[in-house]
Amino acid sequence: MATETGADVTVIIVSYNTAKLTLRAIETLYANTRETSFDCVVFDNASGDGSAALIRAAFPQVQVISSDQNIGFAAANNRVAAAFDTPYLLLLNPDTETHPAALDELISFAKSRPNAGIWGGRTVFADGSLNISSCWAVPSLRSLFFRAFGIARLFKTSAFVNPEAYGGWSRDSIREVDIVVGCFLLIGRPLWQRLGGFQRKYYMYGEDADLCLRARDLGYRPCITPNAQITHHVGASTARNEEKTIAVMKARASILRDHWPKWKVGPGIALMWLWAALRYLGSRAFTKSRRASAEHWRAVWVRRAEWLRGYA
Repeated sequence: MATETGADVTVIIVSYNTAKLTLRAIETLYANTRETSFDCVVFDNASGDGSAALIRAAFPQVQVISSDQNIGFAAANNRVAAAFDTPYLLLLNPDTETHPAALDELISFAKSRPNAGIWGGRTVFADGSLNISSCWAVPSLRSLFFRAFGIARLFKTSAFVNPEAYGGWSRDSIREVDIVVGCFLLIGRPLWQRLGGFQRKYYMYGEDADLCLRARDLGYRPCITPNAQITHHVGASTARNEEKTIAVMKARASILRDHWPKWKVGPGIALMWLWAALRYLGSRAFTKSRRASAEHWRAVWVRRAEWLRGYA
């Protein structure tokens, strides 16, 4: 049975070996939230850096759940969400810093656009420059083609060539999007329960995309507001670069298989294969001067069968 606390929102932070960053995320959340009543829950995925004890000592008002094994991002959020009964759930990455009134603005935005179902804000890097990864469009054959041949990297600001990234949009206006990224994602509890939360097969990456696309299938239209802003220090809990690439590609393959029409899946997977093949072949030409890059793409290529299958 879910706990009733009277708060407006449960803020869920899933941590893994990010003690210093998680402490900063909690500090800025409390310091910069003025109007919204919230519960903060940290689910620690078997960190080895003493995260749970440090958080308990610094913030006794935060509920810390220590797991003896890393159950992944999706399962951890599902477990916390099931234990609380607030009207909203906010998924917040441990490597974020909340800007002034960010949560207040996001809640206000959600109440003004209830048909969105899922809401997000604007993210920036530590130096204040735009981090476009607050939202994405669903992959398409066009976006995969331009990505495979490296054209999307040459024309990052083109909405036609780089549609997944909404090329050219600075996230400075309210806009409907396909996917709100889980680093700063607000969702109403009734919709979360209707969707059954995250699909647990998405162990890391892709669970937010799948959630948003399933919400869209029900008629909801996720939205972004520039008035709710955070800093996101990307990828702090992913130690090996090739492991992150493989996990992201496995999630992308799963999104294609789960949300594309069957006739499109084959060509889409083929373009993903071509993307990896071209990068592997290209990196071999620079083995002596760029050994790390060559080893990275070799590792990704060797394991292509694994990530092309996606999550079972």
